[in-house]
Amino acid sequence: MEHHYEHFWLDPKFWVAVSFVIFVLLVGRMAWARITSMLDAKADRVRAELAEASRLRVEAEALLKQAEAERAAALTEAQDLLARAQTEAQRVAESSAAEAEASAKRRERMALDRIAAAEAGAVAEVRGAATDVAIAAARNVIAERIDAKADAALIDSAVAGLPAKLRA
Repeated sequence: MEHHYEHFWLDPKFWVAVSFVIFVLLVGRMAWARITSMLDAKADRVRAELAEASRLRVEAEALLKQAEAERAAALTEAQDLLARAQTEAQRVAESSAAEAEASAKRRERMALDRIAAAEAGAVAEVRGAATDVAIAAARNVIAERIDAKADAALIDSAVAGLPAKLRA
């Protein structure tokens, strides 16, 4: 059963179509507002993230430059320390060599002094032994060659020469 209406606006299908179009427009408008606000919020977040990334990049570049400067300073300081250590080591080596040479000279002098003392002791000992041998030999010779008569003549001669020796 099909009805024909005199005017098209009297047809319920027309009103259903109009209400559908109005509904779609209202829902579309609300959806459009929500979608655009979501897109705007997303764009704002992206802008903020880009700004943050840019700020972080600038900070990272500054930190990199600072780290490179600190590395260069540390390298320079390490080279200075190494140069000072080498200079100090050379100075200590030279000082040790000079001290060792002085010690060797002192030991040599001490050894020479000991040798000289040993030589002097040996010479004194040899002289003492030679004196003892000479005394013993003289005693033997005197005992064998001088008798009582020669002994009296020697004593008389010594006593006679005493006044001259005492004046001298």
